[in-house]
Amino acid sequence: MIIKTVNLETVCGVTSKLPDNMLPEIAFAGKSNVGKSSLINAIMNRKSLARTSSQPGKTQTINFYNVNDAFYLVDLPGYGYARANEQVKAQWGKMIERYLHSSKQLKAVFLLIDIRHDPSANDREMYQWMLHYGYHPIIIATKLDKINRSQIAKHVKAVRDGLEAEKETSVIPFSALSKQGRDEIYDLLDTLFAESDN
Repeated sequence: MIIKTVNLETVCGVTSKLPDNMLPEIAFAGKSNVGKSSLINAIMNRKSLARTSSQPGKTQTINFYNVNDAFYLVDLPGYGYARANEQVKAQWGKMIERYLHSSKQLKAVFLLIDIRHDPSANDREMYQWMLHYGYHPIIIATKLDKINRSQIAKHVKAVRDGLEAEKETSVIPFSALSKQGRDEIYDLLDTLFAESDN
């Protein structure tokens, strides 16, 4: 996959109507400080299209990026931000749920988990939610550069076991620094789009 053009086309808040897109959509979900913006920037080959922040919980909208006029990369609000009040957390949850429930073009969902830690209750809930809506999430284990190479297999197993992931679930270790894992994500996207064309 070669990324030629990327445009932030639609931004949806809590009360916004979701766009009725004609192109396939690929969604990314994860906890507020899991490195989602860094991953999206790496995938789109841009330095700062998705805003990274030292302050977690920055993405409070659903952002639709038009990539190559071929598909939408959908950035879902980060969940589980401890300092957000309960009402805000509930709103983010409802936004994500509404999107998963109503998108007609959603082809795949990527769930980001910090490879250094066992999945949290929020991560497990999100994984189960996605299964409930008929999706089989692809897990991206972020922050790969923060652990030793010898520890990767052990941590990937901990992520898989912690989510009680289905056997066929893909877990892709990813580093925003070295871009390790990016080609695997591109290959997966190419396969997904080839399947949806048939």
